[in-house]
Amino acid sequence: MDDRGFFLTRHAVSKQLAAMPNELYLVRLIHAESRRAFPGERLWSAGQLTSAPTIRFLRARNREGCDIYFYPYAGEQNAGYILVDLDAAQPKVWETMRAHGHAPCVVLQTSPGHLQAWVCLSTSPLEPAVATAAGKWLAHAYGGDPASTDWRHLGRLAGFTNQKPARRAASGQAPWVRLVYARAGLAPHADSLLQLASTTAPLRSRAPRADTPVTASTTDHTPFPDTATAHAGAIYRGCIQRWRIADRFPQPDWSIVDLWVARYLLSQGTPAPRVETILRLASPQFPRRHHRPDDYLRRTLARAAFPAPGGALCDDQRSAPPFPAGHRAAWNPTHGQRPNAECERCPPSDPNLTHRGGPPRV
Repeated sequence: MDDRGFFLTRHAVSKQLAAMPNELYLVRLIHAESRRAFPGERLWSAGQLTSAPTIRFLRARNREGCDIYFYPYAGEQNAGYILVDLDAAQPKVWETMRAHGHAPCVVLQTSPGHLQAWVCLSTSPLEPAVATAAGKWLAHAYGGDPASTDWRHLGRLAGFTNQKPARRAASGQAPWVRLVYARAGLAPHADSLLQLASTTAPLRSRAPRADTPVTASTTDHTPFPDTATAHAGAIYRGCIQRWRIADRFPQPDWSIVDLWVARYLLSQGTPAPRVETILRLASPQFPRRHHRPDDYLRRTLARAAFPAPGGALCDDQRSAPPFPAGHRAAWNPTHGQRPNAECERCPPSDPNLTHRGGPPRV
């Protein structure tokens, strides 16, 4: 027996489970070439799964060509962990997730250039439809695989090899599933993401029957993020119509409009992650010419978080004073034009908006 390999695998499994604490874990073995599952599904506690006999058993099956899959088990509910399959995403996308409040508790390199991330959204079980909607949102936001977002999708266990033939090196060697990052804890913006997921999840749970087999490709086709896109578009279009953007500005600078929309939504108490999602999904032709869209959205929200100069962003309880003469001609927010000093303080026209400071350019 390779003692060093045994202890490395055991250490990796222990670290992954410590970052994903749960009472039980379901383990599934699937032969990489035949796609046939090893008979039976096993439920183990963390102590049982990291015991020497279990590690030796799993390593032996792995050498025989089986991939080792698992997920935290909570019966017919999700245990609070969402898998994001980042096969086609940027290498450092998980750092972007951390910056936006969706920090993974575990990041795995399943093969060179391919990642999986687990995000903890709750310490109590989640309804299947809500967990699936959250998974679809995370996949859409960070370039994950939309086909790997159902509420109990299987992820890989660290410390074993990836036996898929397509992932083998030129030498024929199977790559190791490496633990890139492991730290227990809820994602900082877990609550706001769950609120968003709850609004887009179907009314009835989509939990499969208890006798439905769990596979690595089981998918729930909840209508998301299409529903979220429609919802975001309705909000964004509502602002455009309310402010008569098309009438006032034949060629609007959408970066300025994005800032107006973000500032308005934040003033109404909309969580920053949801505002970012609305801009990402609904801003016309996004990302347009922005080579770093995530950075653009971060800067836009940071600017929008400060009150506009000259007063509050929006107050529907008061009527707006008349706009200064020449307002429309003086500030047409088109690409490449900078508003003059007077109109820098003018808002989008609306009878229910107070005369407050207009946003600086982003």
